This record gives sequence, structure tokens and C-alpha cells, in this order.
Amino acid sequence: MEEPIVQYKGIQKSFGDVDVLKGIDLDIRKGEKLALIGPSGSGKTTIIRLLMTLEKPSSGVIVVDGESLWEMRNKKNELVEADDKHLRKIRGDIGMVFQHFNLFPHMSILENCMLAPTIVKKKDRDEVRKTALDMLGKVGLADKVDLYPNQLSGGQKQRVAMARALMMRPKVMLFDEVTSALDPELVGEVLEVIRDLAKAGDMAMILVTHEMDFALDIADRVVFLNEGVIEEQGHPHDILVNPKSERLQDFLSRFTSSR
Repeated sequence: MEEPIVQYKGIQKSFGDVDVLKGIDLDIRKGEKLALIGPSGSGKTTIIRLLMTLEKPSSGVIVVDGESLWEMRNKKNELVEADDKHLRKIRGDIGMVFQHFNLFPHMSILENCMLAPTIVKKKDRDEVRKTALDMLGKVGLADKVDLYPNQLSGGQKQRVAMARALMMRPKVMLFDEVTSALDPELVGEVLEVIRDLAKAGDMAMILVTHEMDFALDIADRVVFLNEGVIEEQGHPHDILVNPKSERLQDFLSRFTSSR
């Protein structure tokens, strides 16, 4: 059986006296679309922040495409704490789209997309420009390439953020509540882009979301987190339509649904 693209093994994370993750074991297959759901404070965002190296686990191991994220082998083949070079190397295979876009306001959207490949990966600028134009076309912004972030709607900014993340050709894409900061009428356009990305490629996706109908439609598997543990996981229909645990039933009852 093919090795998972991402493995969380016994991951614990504490902030001071607060245990946010309490021994998470989770594998994500290559190309899998995984939805993380659960109440606020359940640990969803922490799971993806650990993978993006924005936080460090208190204990446990994360493996990305066969390599330990937070540990590395030194010249003596001893397992030691990962250095910045090792972290950058593995992080290069991971893209993340945040809630609040994080675009550079003084750069056009084309320049926002070109920055990382030219600076981090030292790619040819003309080649990067061509790729950026293609990516912006895929997210429906081919006619906006010379505009600046303050000239765009929230939904358009989020689509730029997706195109920018895709520029690094990640093996795993992380989406952290990407519609939560948007006006309701803009949510649909962003979800449609994610849906198209999910159908188009073999890139694995981890989506933290409260859009239950969207998770039912797009995900291969849904994981329900509660108080830092995986309470329930499985096929989207089993989790979202026929939940077993009372906690999951109570959580889902808070959402109105068109189903």
C-alpha cells in the first residue's frame, strides 16, 4: 500500500497549561481531500499550523512524504532536531491559504504570485510570470493581474491567495477556514475554485471548514475533532449524515443545511 503523504504520530500540543491536541494519529493519502470539522478550540487549525511549521508539537512525530518534519539525520546518522534548511525543504512541498489572505498590499496580484518562486526557488522571472498568469487564469482573475489587493473584493483576494500558494507546486495544500472572513455572497465563488482544484489534480488537501455541505461534496474523508482528540472519522456521508457519537450529532445540529 502506498505510503501516506502526511502522517501524524502521537501528536500532542500544549500552550502553557492548555492541552490543545492530545495524541493525534492521522494519515493523509496522496491526493486525498480531507475535511477537518469540530467546534472552536478543538485543535483543527493547530493541526495544519504544525504541518506548516508555524507551531512545533510538544511531542510526537510528523512525517511528510517519507521524511520527518521536525527531526533530521546529522552527518553521523543521528536523529536530531531539524534545522531551518531541513524545515524549508519540506515546507516547500506544502501550501497554505489563510483566513485573511496575507497579500502584500504594495504589490500587484501578479507580483504577489511571482514573489516566492523567484526569491525562494530562484526560478527564471519570465517563466514564473507565465506560470503566474496561468494560475490567475485558473482562479478566474486573468483580467485583474495588474490590480492591487485593495482594488479587489474579499473573494477575489482569497482567490489570489490560492493562486499564490499553487505557484509553489505543493504536494499538500492546507485551507484554514478560507471563507470565514468573507461576506456571505462571496463564499460560493471561493468554494467553487477549491472544488475545481480538487477535481483537477492529485494534490492532497486538508480543509478546516464549517461549510458542511461543501465538505460532504468535496471530501474523501471527514475527521471530527473534539477537545483535542479525533472523536469520529470516515466517509463524508457516514460522518455528516449518519453521525454515531452524541458529540458529533450535537455539533452538526447547530448547522442549518440544505440537504
